[in-house]
Amino acid sequence: MSSDLPDTPTHCVAIVGGAVAGAEVAAHLADHGVISVVIEQNPRPYGKIEDGLPRWHHALREKEYGRIRENLSRPRVHYLPSTRVGKDVDFAELSAGWGFSAVVLACGAWKDRSLPIEGAEQFVGKGLVYQNPFVIWFNHKEEASYDGPVFETPDGGIVVGGGLASIDVAKILMLESVQAKLVERGLEIDLIDLELKGIPKTLAAHGLAYEDLGLEGCTIFYRRGLDDMPLVSPPDDPDLCTPERMEKVKKSRRRLLEKATNKYRFEVVSNSAPDALIVEDDRLVGLIFRRTRIEGGRVIPTDETFEKRGSCVISSIGSIPEPIRGIDMKGELFEFTDWDLGRLEAFPNVFSVGNVVTGKGNVAASRKHASHIAEDALEVFLGVDDEDDRDADPVNAASERARRTAREIARELIDIEPASPERVAEIFEKVRARQRAVGYTGDLATWLEKVTPA
Repeated sequence: MSSDLPDTPTHCVAIVGGAVAGAEVAAHLADHGVISVVIEQNPRPYGKIEDGLPRWHHALREKEYGRIRENLSRPRVHYLPSTRVGKDVDFAELSAGWGFSAVVLACGAWKDRSLPIEGAEQFVGKGLVYQNPFVIWFNHKEEASYDGPVFETPDGGIVVGGGLASIDVAKILMLESVQAKLVERGLEIDLIDLELKGIPKTLAAHGLAYEDLGLEGCTIFYRRGLDDMPLVSPPDDPDLCTPERMEKVKKSRRRLLEKATNKYRFEVVSNSAPDALIVEDDRLVGLIFRRTRIEGGRVIPTDETFEKRGSCVISSIGSIPEPIRGIDMKGELFEFTDWDLGRLEAFPNVFSVGNVVTGKGNVAASRKHASHIAEDALEVFLGVDDEDDRDADPVNAASERARRTAREIARELIDIEPASPERVAEIFEKVRARQRAVGYTGDLATWLEKVTPA
């Protein structure tokens, strides 16, 4: 048996997903003497930190990268990259056949929720764009090795949504459009600097106003009122959701939104739900929206509609977990019997943590699953803080949520017989065969250096 495997009975856990939640669970279990195999679908383990946070969050991204690398480098933590559970590895076989004491789903929410208009899907790539591939493109488009979908950022885009991720999309559209106009004037302004300083302040430094650029700008259309935009979340405990507390939440939402629209010059239209497509020459050129009103917290459609044409339609109405063959679904989410620990009836040794449970794909919002995010931290996240320091981390609650789940898993393992040294060796025969298949030699630092985009 290899010298890095135990010679006494030991629990061995598979963790599907190597980003914040998965790496945190692995590190915590390692501290309790448990061996973890972290199975990651991508070469790099950074998940939505890399592909969901727009690249202007460089300080936060590097901080999170370091935290993930540190956790995955712990003794008793083994990394298996470029492996998609449900495709490269059968989920039922992994859960019941490999010999793991437990399996933890920490694979996030990568699938865009479909735009809720009949026939919309046929216009993907023909005027309709979804948020996840759009942000991935924005983050990686300058890398020589990027070979994914390519998008444009024309002026006058329509964004359907209303959360933090929708604001990120609107910012990308506005920053790209303004930067292009400045290039036309012979001004080379770095996009990251433009995001940091904001559009009005950057233009003023060059004797310009936003109106001088002749841009229409992009617009976010949200089906609820502006006070309902999920920029700041209310307390999880219903007893704490007093009228006074909810009014503070609404004021915080309005304040954050006002700062964002002033700094990046996009617009927001409330109480407007997408109702029908506007198609010309087999291309989506706009949407018909239906006015709504809110009654008892519910969205009620009215008889009033209006038309909005735009250069593109970007759907940013939420992310959900990608289905995994072998796991039953309940609507858009996995059919959990225990939503706190993400338990599955057919697989009693499976737990879940993070976005795969919440069904939220935005990094900051999903971490609300663990604790409240302070308004000042959200200001940093949205780029509307008054300071130039972007080192603040508004999203560290996911780590605590993952640790809490890991503690519960560790307690559950007490009642499970640990695997014998021979059984652990059999598990690692399978693990190392897959590692060899993808070219991973077992050295995380060397591997990450090899697969870091040029």
